[in-house]
Amino acid sequence: MSRIHSSRKGKHSSKRPPVKENPEWVPLNKDEVEQKVVELAKNGVSMPLIGTILRDQHGVPSVKLATGKTISQILTEHNLRPQLPPDLSSLIEKANNLKVHLKKHRKDYSNKRGLMLVESKIRRLAKYYTRQGILPPKWSYSSE
Repeated sequence: MSRIHSSRKGKHSSKRPPVKENPEWVPLNKDEVEQKVVELAKNGVSMPLIGTILRDQHGVPSVKLATGKTISQILTEHNLRPQLPPDLSSLIEKANNLKVHLKKHRKDYSNKRGLMLVESKIRRLAKYYTRQGILPPKWSYSSE
């Protein structure tokens, strides 16, 4: 498989072992994991960071194996899910940082190209999320 915005091929990163059930050595049970997810979300922690904190600090290798639900499903049940998905919001933040940089450095052509690539990723991801029903059908990204 090749990369989107380059002419070279790449390798996918490491994969999880194919485990179907929660390991016995996980210290937290299903309810405790859900409470931890809700508690971290109320403190303003993003969804990817919640999974990282549970893995590194609490010894939960996979929230989905431990609870049977994903982090986003748990947050949706408790009405804590953010309006924008985290990958889309991080891309929008990256585009805004590039715009600020380009206001100061108008002749930085490589970053102009980078901004174009990031904005195309945003549009592609937004199209996917509107098809999945995560974003409203009329949602669109504007560079302003």
